[in-house]
This record gives sequence, C-alpha cells and structure tokens, in this order.
Amino acid sequence: MSSPPPIRIDLRRPPRQSLGRGVRAVLAMLVGLLLLAGVGGLWAWKLAFADLPTIPDKADLWSLNRPPGVTFLDRDGNLLAVRGPRHGQALALSAMPAYLPNAFLAAEDRRFYSHHGLDLTGIGRAMRANLGAHHVVQGGSTITQQVVRNIFLSPDQTLKRKVQEAILAWSLERRISKTDILELYLNRIYFGDGAYGVEAAAQTYFGKSASRLDLSEAALLAALPKAPSRLDPEGDLDDAIDRSKVILGEMQADGWITPAQQADAAAHPPVLVAEKPADGDFGYVLDLAASRARDLAQNRAPDLVVRLTVDPHLQAVASKVVRDGVAEGRRLGANQAALVALAPDGGIRALVGGRDHRASSYDRATQAMRQPGSAFKPFVYAAALEAGVKPDDLRTDSPVRFGGWSPANYGGHFSGAVTVADALARSINTVAVRLAHQVGAPKVAEIAQRFGLSMIPAKPDLSVALGAYEVDLLDLTSAYQVFQQDGHRVEPYLITIITNAHGDVLYQHPESPRTPVFDTQKNRLMVRMMQGVIAHGTGKKAALNRPAAGKTGTSQNWRDAWFVGFTPDWIAGVWVGDDRSRPMAKVAGGELPAEIWRRFMVAAHQGLPVSEFPVPEATLPSPLEAQAAPAAHIDEADEPDAPPSRPGREDADPGSDGHGPPVDSRRAFYSGLADDFGQAAGDGDAARDGEPGEQVPQPPPF
Repeated sequence: MSSPPPIRIDLRRPPRQSLGRGVRAVLAMLVGLLLLAGVGGLWAWKLAFADLPTIPDKADLWSLNRPPGVTFLDRDGNLLAVRGPRHGQALALSAMPAYLPNAFLAAEDRRFYSHHGLDLTGIGRAMRANLGAHHVVQGGSTITQQVVRNIFLSPDQTLKRKVQEAILAWSLERRISKTDILELYLNRIYFGDGAYGVEAAAQTYFGKSASRLDLSEAALLAALPKAPSRLDPEGDLDDAIDRSKVILGEMQADGWITPAQQADAAAHPPVLVAEKPADGDFGYVLDLAASRARDLAQNRAPDLVVRLTVDPHLQAVASKVVRDGVAEGRRLGANQAALVALAPDGGIRALVGGRDHRASSYDRATQAMRQPGSAFKPFVYAAALEAGVKPDDLRTDSPVRFGGWSPANYGGHFSGAVTVADALARSINTVAVRLAHQVGAPKVAEIAQRFGLSMIPAKPDLSVALGAYEVDLLDLTSAYQVFQQDGHRVEPYLITIITNAHGDVLYQHPESPRTPVFDTQKNRLMVRMMQGVIAHGTGKKAALNRPAAGKTGTSQNWRDAWFVGFTPDWIAGVWVGDDRSRPMAKVAGGELPAEIWRRFMVAAHQGLPVSEFPVPEATLPSPLEAQAAPAAHIDEADEPDAPPSRPGREDADPGSDGHGPPVDSRRAFYSGLADDFGQAAGDGDAARDGEPGEQVPQPPPF
C-alpha cells in the first residue's frame, strides 16, 4: 500500500472565511467614514448656506431692511418733526470732503482697498490682542462685512452668522465696486440717537449737512459706529472726543492728513448743536398722525414723508391756552384739558390732548370717552326741528317724571312756559327731555349718528337727551361742524399727502365731500338758537366781537366740562376735567372751558374780517336787531341722577302740549342777544350748567 503524497506548503491557500471578514471590516469603516463626512458636510452646508440671503441688485441695497422713519411737515410744507429713525439724503463720496470717508477707513478698515471682503491680517491682529487681554478688545470685521451684517444678518455672535457674513462679504465684493460698498456703509451705518447715515448724523449732532463737516466733526462721527450708545456725544462727549483723537492719529500715520491738520483738529473739538425739544407742542398731533399714516400708506415704504393739516401758529396758541387754563383750574380739580380746532373743510388745524405730552401721552382729544352732558342737547333740538317743532314754540318747564326718573334743573328752579329757543339758550333740562320724548330717543340717536357721532347706540334710553352716552372731543366737535357748514357733514382729517423718501405719492387726501345731512333752513334756525347760548345763555363767557354760536356742557358730579362753538370761519371744542373722573369744584362748561375757547378763537380770528352766518328764511328779526330782554335765571343740569327706568311712557310728560302763558314768541326767541355779540354780562351762577349725579366709570388714562 502506497503512502499519500506530501502536502506542499507553498500551494496551501489561507482560509477564505478569515480574509472575507477583514475586508468587510475595512469596507465598513470606510463607508462609515464616508457617511459621517457626508452628514457633516450636509450639516455644514445647512449651517452656512441653507438660509443664506441672496444679494439683490445694487439699487435695492439702499432700502433693503432699513428701519422705517416718518418725517412730518406742516400744512405749508415746513419741517415739524421726525419720528423713528432718521435717514438723511444719500450722499455720494464725491459730495463729501475727502477726510470724511478717510476717517471711517482709519477707524474701521485701513486695508479696505486691498482685501476682498475679509482682512486676514486684521483678523490675526484682533485674535492676538483679544488673547492677550483675555477678552474682546478688537474686532476683525471689514467695512464690507459690516455692510452685509447690517443689511442681511442679525447681530448675534454665533458661528453661523460669522460664516454667513464671510460668504456674503466675499460675494458682495464681486457684485459691486469698492466705491459702492463704502457709500452704502456711510449712508446706512447707525450713529446713535436714531440717526442712520452720515447725513442724518451730521444734522442730528451738528445741525449741518455732512458735505460741510470739518475734520474734527468728521473724526467724531467716525468714532461713533464702534459703540453708538456708549459713545453718544449727547451722553458722554468727552469719551467720544477721546476716541476721535485716536482716529486723527491713525489718519496722520496713514498720510491722509498732515500733522498740522491733526493738531488743529485736536485743538478745536466739535461743538454739538443745541438739543431740540422732544416734540414740543406737537406731541399729541404727531402720535395721532403716525398711527394713521402707517395705515394710509399700507406699509408700502420704509420711510414716509407726511404732510399734515396743522397750522403751527394755531397749534402753539392752543397748547398755551390749554396750559394756562389748567393752571387756573387746578385749584378747582380741573387737572387736564383738551382742545380741537377744525378748518371749514374738516382739516385739523390744532389738536391738544393734554397739558403736557411729556408728562402723559394719553390723548384726551381722541382717546378719552366722556359724557358730554348738555353739550349733546343741540342734537336733541335738531331732531325736534326736523320733526316739525319751531324755535318759537312753547314748552313748559316744570317737574317731569318718566317711570322712576325725574330729571330736574340745576338749583331746582322752573320757569313755566318758555320757547324752545330760550330753553336751549338756558339749557333747561326738562324741556330737552320732553323734546326727546316727543320725537323719540331713537330719532335723537339717528340724527346724532348722521352728524358723525357713530358711538351713540341706535336705541338709547331717554337719558340721551342729557348727554349720558360717551363721546370723544374730536368727534363731538366734528358733529357740531354740520351746524357751521349749513347742514353739511365733512369728515375731519389730519393728513393731506404721504410720499416715500423719493417723492412718490403713496396717499393723497381726496377732496372733502360736503354731504348734506340736515335741512338747510332748519340748520340756520339751529345756528340762530345756538347764537343765543353765547349772547344771553349759559355760554356768555365765550362771547367774541363777532357772530358766534355754541353750547356748554357739564357731566354728572361736575366730572367733565365742555364748550364747543363756532363762527363762520372756525370751529373749536374744549374739554376740561380730571383723568380719574374725580369731581371738580363745580367747574361748568360755561366757565373755564368757555374762557379757554374764547382765548383760542380770538387768536384764530386775528386779522380776519367779521363774517355773518347765513340768515334763515323765516321772517324773524336778526340777532343784531333784537332788543335785550330782562335777564332770566338760567337753570341747567347736564346729567340725569339715574337713567330712566321706563323711557317712552306716554303718561309722563306734563306740559308738553305747548300750552302756557302767552308770550311774544319772536322776542323770546332772540331776547338777550347783545348788539355787538361781545357782552358777557351776568353773574357766575347764570353760566353754570352742572349738577351732581351718579358715578360713571371712566377708562383708565394710562
């Protein structure tokens, strides 16, 4: 038997299974590394590029993401104020003195013209300085990086923002020129105090254009972008000047200025322009205009130029008479006041919402809702005239009861038979309530809404006759303008035109339509009756040396006092009271409010010829021809003690049938109208028109 052949070592194969495991392990490691690299690459791409902003055309870079500001002009186009950020006119480098951009290069980016968006040398220098100081003392950002940061990115100190900033800076350098980048920087950088760009900063701090800055002023502006809040010249001028001297040294070292120029600029530091008052007399006007301008422009531009209807002279007069009036009335609890004046077309010529906008920006002319008291009565009488009542009709002034409500006159006096015209002039409560009951409270509400008082409910109770429903001063004054405008309604407005910074018109107030809402002849009779309020009624302290008409009003417990009145040329309304609705010491509408109104109207009519109201067709004597009758006691209470429990009861209107003692109705209609419309005779009681009543909660003023 033969033996098996020998096994050759050189022909023996390694085990196939061991080799396959090793290869698979190596391959698995390689695949894992590739996947890890892929995931890391995707993460890095997402970090830096996923939401990377795109760079728009050069023209869009000037307005992209720029904080909006509003410039206000008066009715003649003169600058009133600027609200929000101030953006001056964009200036080209060629319009600036050469040392102005050079000051910023010395302060921010000395190698601006030699890098491509990133300054690696500057970054290395900043890193060494920061490591040595153990905190951040220098930054390595170039001007290009600052431009993209301000336009596209947030100020957050994150790795993502830093990466995006570098990418965008590199890209921007390839899209536009160095000159364009530097102009963008100088015209968009923030300088503190709401000023963006060198032109706005120069106007804010020095009161001049950036094209006229001297070297020391240019160096001071260049010092601000590094820390606009800390180096604000108006807050710490010394620190800002110290920083500017360092910049002057850098400019001299780089050869941009001579040693003599450096020494002269350092020896003559800049002088700041006198600080302007916040908003002066225009604070309440600008608050209202700013809120309305945004709505009218529909946010179609970052910057707005808004031309207002306001007359600066009348606004100053209105502010002064309000301040003076409150100063006189504070001992009586009259701690606040407001005034509104309208031109015949509804344009707001003056609006004062309180005695001091800096102390309180709460606008008592448009935001405060208050009971008008007897200042609402003209709408009751207008409804009555529309229903067929005549001014010389008789009504009985005697006790009246509607359900559980018995409105009385101030002082408890009753006069018996009086004409409708005399009842309005003397503001007799019982007659006003009887007329409202006669025509129906819904009819009174309907005519009030037609005149512009949309806040009056469609179905009020009978207390509407005495002004129990709240209104604001602007709306009430505008509603009275129907009487001034011969029965036509015009909407009040404050803004005439809105443009963007380039002059493109975004909004223009249309021609104010005069909408007829009240019969012309009846309106003229109403005006004649309201002249009686001033000539011989509760408003004698408002008398002018020309025809004027109006109405007093005082709410429950003397909380609010009003006077709204007009001439053929002007209409104005005044409110006096307390923000917390605390009772005043019997301050009535015919007293302090009427006096404030008269002071304003005297100034408003300065230089104007005397104008007459249109004469009603009724064959009645002119007020100038009327003979004065003996003074009657004037009884007026503006508010009910409580709202009527059952308004509209048909069995509770004694004396409303027009019967009473015979009187000369025409003479009663016009009795007491002074020949010159300027006599304010009578004692103080004859002008009072308020009565204590129940507490009426008011909204908090702040």
